[in-house]
Amino acid sequence: MGTQEVPLNDSHVCEFSASVYDGEEHGRFMEKLEARIRNHDREIEKMCNFHYQGFVDSITELLKVRGEAQKLKHQVTDTNRKLQSEGKEVTMEELKQCRLQQRNISATVDKLTLCLPVLEMYSKLREQMKSKRHYPALKTLEHLEHTYLPQVSHYRFCKIMVDNIPKLREEIKDVSMSDLKDFLESIRKHSDKIGETAMKQVGSWVVPGAQDLVDFSPVYRCLHIYSVLGARETFENYYRKQRRKQARLVLQPPSNMHETLDGYRKYFNQIVGFFVVEDHILHTTQGLVNRAYIDELWEMALSKTIAALRTHSSYCSDPNLVLDLKNLIVLFADTLQGYGFPVNQLFDMLLEIRDQYSETLLKKWSGVFRNILDSDNYSPIPVANEELYKKIIGQFPFQDPELEKQPFPKKFPFSEFVPKVYNQIKEFIYACLKFSEDLHLSSTEVDDMIRKSTNLLLTRMLSNCLQNVIKRRNTGLTELVQIIINTTHLEKSCKFLEEFITNITNVLPETVHTTKLYGTTTFKDARHASEEEIYTNLNQKIDQFLQLADYDWMAAEPGSKASDYLIDLIAFLRSTFAVFTHLPGKVAQTACMSACKHLSTSLMQLLLEAEVRQLTLGALQQFNLDVEECEQFARSGPVPGFQGDTLQLAFIDLRQLLDLFIQWDWSTYLADYGQPTCKYLRVNPTTALILLEKMKDTSRKNNVFAQFRKNERDKQKLIDTVAKQLRSLINSHHL
Repeated sequence: MGTQEVPLNDSHVCEFSASVYDGEEHGRFMEKLEARIRNHDREIEKMCNFHYQGFVDSITELLKVRGEAQKLKHQVTDTNRKLQSEGKEVTMEELKQCRLQQRNISATVDKLTLCLPVLEMYSKLREQMKSKRHYPALKTLEHLEHTYLPQVSHYRFCKIMVDNIPKLREEIKDVSMSDLKDFLESIRKHSDKIGETAMKQVGSWVVPGAQDLVDFSPVYRCLHIYSVLGARETFENYYRKQRRKQARLVLQPPSNMHETLDGYRKYFNQIVGFFVVEDHILHTTQGLVNRAYIDELWEMALSKTIAALRTHSSYCSDPNLVLDLKNLIVLFADTLQGYGFPVNQLFDMLLEIRDQYSETLLKKWSGVFRNILDSDNYSPIPVANEELYKKIIGQFPFQDPELEKQPFPKKFPFSEFVPKVYNQIKEFIYACLKFSEDLHLSSTEVDDMIRKSTNLLLTRMLSNCLQNVIKRRNTGLTELVQIIINTTHLEKSCKFLEEFITNITNVLPETVHTTKLYGTTTFKDARHASEEEIYTNLNQKIDQFLQLADYDWMAAEPGSKASDYLIDLIAFLRSTFAVFTHLPGKVAQTACMSACKHLSTSLMQLLLEAEVRQLTLGALQQFNLDVEECEQFARSGPVPGFQGDTLQLAFIDLRQLLDLFIQWDWSTYLADYGQPTCKYLRVNPTTALILLEKMKDTSRKNNVFAQFRKNERDKQKLIDTVAKQLRSLINSHHL
């Protein structure tokens, strides 16, 4: 048992057998062999004992199976018997037909198995088209055409599908194009809202993305579909053509745009909305639009927008609306600049609108000045307490130590229109400054603009308003005097206006090319016009009094006093010149001298006028009393500042003429005529001759020399002689 078994082949067995039989080992071998056999028998028996129960169970099971097999055999036999019995009624032809049907059904199932994926893909295609998923539908159509249909191409329904594929492609193109048209119509309608949102967000320094404002998916889908179909160029041309048409519509302003700011705002919103969309298309599609196309559209838009603004803004007469429009244009420009569009031309155009804004301001302030001047009482401003005094000082730069010392109540020398006009000039400057904000101008440019506009305000509007008041018929001497006083103070305030402009622009007046204010000239011109009007007005008043003169040129004796009209005239002049106390000295003196000269000239004309054909010595003596009254007025110094008897010299021509006739001093006159020291140097021989002719005795009833009746003829001869000599003087003088 312990020996190791060695595997043997035939040669080994033969050799072993030969060695056993050849030697004496035969018996021993047999013993060993018997022992080996017994050993194996014991192992077999042992193994059988070990598996006996299982063997018994297997036999039992086998017996049961045999019984079941017998039952199955009987059932099969019975079934076979029944089948054979039933089969006798079936013919062979029917069996063949049935087998043919079976084969056909099997073939049909196989073919349907091939067709089902095609039908499923077609159904999927229809579902995608129904749900408007056009791009996936196009991909499904490609798979159907190139992958599925070739496998079943011999079927008629597949041929129908193949024939429908171009139609389906066209349908997808048409539907996607319809979506694009809806998109284009939608953004046309909503450009206003898109632009409004973009401009609001730019105002808050946030540049919005167009995708936040509008859904661009229809454009992308249509672009992909046309690209897949090989018609991208057609799509690009169509899109650009339609957008150009929309651009022209957007750029056409409504006819009443200039009436309200909302009209301009809607116009700008639509333009911004249009270009916000195009900018987004430029950056999110490859080549649908390009920079050259955008630049071309923007150039067209810029030129049309500027032309529209020039036209419509010219209708605007409200400076507030022009200012709001300017702010809106700045926001419009900043918005588009944020999207990369050049806007320098818009800012250049704003400088043109600035000139128009200045004109509307000038017109507005002309009305303001007119109202101020019309409502003024042209009386010095009275102040009853310190509070009112400081209020006026706060409104107008005025300093007068003498006035400050005076107790309340007291009066400022100027009327209310002075502080009002001064403050309105400052308001005008502020209004000019508002327009210059956000225009990217330098301080020097702003300063120059303000100064030029202010000069126009002073030299055109304020000057015209002052001139109109001065030339107005119902403007009296008191008002004219007050205007002179007012313009004097306004002239002095010009330096404060210069400082005011310097403070708000930070440009020193010493800077090169700085424009100076012309206020001094404006107020001087107004003052000179007022002075001339005073002189004219005074002369008119004098003429009105002279119209009341009623001389009795044939009076035998003079009255005891000057004529009533002249007394009233002198009283008027005294009261008038009393009002001139606040006028500059030269103005009052000139007015007084002008009045006296006009009075003297008018009296001379009254004496020499052709209607007075004859007069008496008594009338001359009455006339002399009136002239003496005038001379007395001149000597009384109605206005201060005249040297000596300067004012009396206004009446020197009358005085010498009257003295010559009343004193009948013809010998002296004729002897000294032409000499510098002549007593009657101011008497013109022509004037003397005219007056002498009026004193001839043409009517015997009222002879001037009636008191000398006995020498009447000699006196007449004397007059004739003097007249002859005067004519001789006149002739020799003219020669």
